[in-house]
Amino acid sequence: MPEVKTHPIQLPYRRVAGACMPTSVTMMAYEVYCHVYAPQEALITGGCRGGFSVGELIAFLYARNFTKAEWDMRVQEVFKNMKME
Repeated sequence: MPEVKTHPIQLPYRRVAGACMPTSVTMMAYEVYCHVYAPQEALITGGCRGGFSVGELIAFLYARNFTKAEWDMRVQEVFKNMKME
């Protein structure tokens, strides 16, 4: 089985060395992130705060199911209503 390429991610409440997600997932989230905010390549390479958090992945992947015109609104909808306690 071929090795799966990954990007680092953050897990809630603790740092876990080596926590990662397949790039097939993180790049979909990153596409939305770039549209809503701006490109920040270090976010997917680990040079920026260790990658996406789990909550960010949920928000960006959820938003991706809608039209691009709705992405910002849908991301903010998730962030506004998410509880990660």
